[in-house]
Amino acid sequence: MAGKLYICPTPIGNLEDITYRTLRVLNEADLIAAEDTRHSLQLLNHFDISKPLTSYHEHNKDSKGGYLISKLLEGETIALISDAGMPGISDPGADIVKEAIENNIEIEVLPGATAFATALVGSGLDTNKFVFEGFLDRDKKLRRRRLEEICEERRTLIFYESPHRLKETLKDMLKYLGNRKIAVNRELTKKYQEIIREDIETVIEIFGNREIRGEFVLVVEGFSGETSQKNEYDSLNEREYVIKLMDQGMSKKDAIKAVCKDRKLKKDIVYKQVLDL
Repeated sequence: MAGKLYICPTPIGNLEDITYRTLRVLNEADLIAAEDTRHSLQLLNHFDISKPLTSYHEHNKDSKGGYLISKLLEGETIALISDAGMPGISDPGADIVKEAIENNIEIEVLPGATAFATALVGSGLDTNKFVFEGFLDRDKKLRRRRLEEICEERRTLIFYESPHRLKETLKDMLKYLGNRKIAVNRELTKKYQEIIREDIETVIEIFGNREIRGEFVLVVEGFSGETSQKNEYDSLNEREYVIKLMDQGMSKKDAIKAVCKDRKLKKDIVYKQVLDL
């Protein structure tokens, strides 16, 4: 008979936030799978829990996932923990859950500390409807493209961010989302917890000359303006756009002028694409 996989949230900072149930499960588990065994060992030692530990993280999830599934199929009880918060939220815990489901292994998710929920409730922004975006892409172009895609999202936006990318992310948010209200949460529940509730422009000034440390949760106000009408020609390249306008009765000269104005391009750039028309 297969064992059972427990998803066990751990404190995001303050050790007092662990639940009695999580402590019981960790004490009873045959094996504890941890994101960083050295980090988790400190937590387990604090609560006098001595159990076999194995690593399970982004870089070994493919090989270690199979090992954990085999142990579960042999009847063992495994507790999965991350460095902080709920496993499966922006970490590979989601992968082992899928594998367990595919193998008909029982899963139980324990309630507990989650950074984004804590940040949202304390933000002062709308909590009725929200979107969790997790970490934006490290690639500058992909990050900006994503912000552009969600710029008219009316629900409250929640992001995780690392200290070395915070300033660039805030600048991109200002450019693509506009100067909205934002709650910047640093080191939630820890000794040096800091929550700044301002607009994005002000927050950029606050962090401008500061050395950035700690982990961040950014809660951003949803879009509150008028939704722009999507241009029916957005999917066309410049040549196709000119042809479409000419088909509608516009002269070549006027069509080029209209495309240049709409796309904010120099006339010669468009003209070269339609020389043969």
